Amino acid sequence: MEEIELTIEMVKQEMDSALKHLDHAFQKIRAGRASTTMIQDVMVEYYGAPTPISQVANLMVPDAMTISIQPWDKTAIGAIEKAIINSNLGFAPSNNGENIILNVPPLTEERRRELAKSAKAETEATKVVVRNARQDGMKELKKIENISEDLVKDGEAKIQDLTDKYVKLCDEKLKAKEAEIMKV
Repeated sequence: MEEIELTIEMVKQEMDSALKHLDHAFQKIRAGRASTTMIQDVMVEYYGAPTPISQVANLMVPDAMTISIQPWDKTAIGAIEKAIINSNLGFAPSNNGENIILNVPPLTEERRRELAKSAKAETEATKVVVRNARQDGMKELKKIENISEDLVKDGEAKIQDLTDKYVKLCDEKLKAKEAEIMKV
């Protein structure tokens, strides 16, 4: 019985981490407002080592359409600019010698649709992870020895309930994100 509970808990943890990953992915999908999360995964070539942008500069959002990047080392401005351009985020950085300014352009209808598609793709990938966690849990239940079939069936039902719950949560998060993206 304890092994069944441990298996169910393991499946729940995997599904929780998949949902956290989805939340993180959704933070990177911009919905018309500037946010430092848009550029947090940009890696800057700093003294020969790829370094997260947040470790070489101060990131600020002075207004809803602007991201300001103030490098701690002024010699890193060129490397930061190059990293932003190479990241394919669609930003054209402008620098004044001390700061780099990123203007977040308003989203076009076509770009909104692309972002909604990428949100849907992230959601589908998360659902696959949730279903794989279910499958792994079911296999683990079948491996448990000296246990009645009824207990295994109950465990499988609990895992299926968890799967349904997490898939529904993914769909709800997608619906909210799509509404946020498509709102003008």
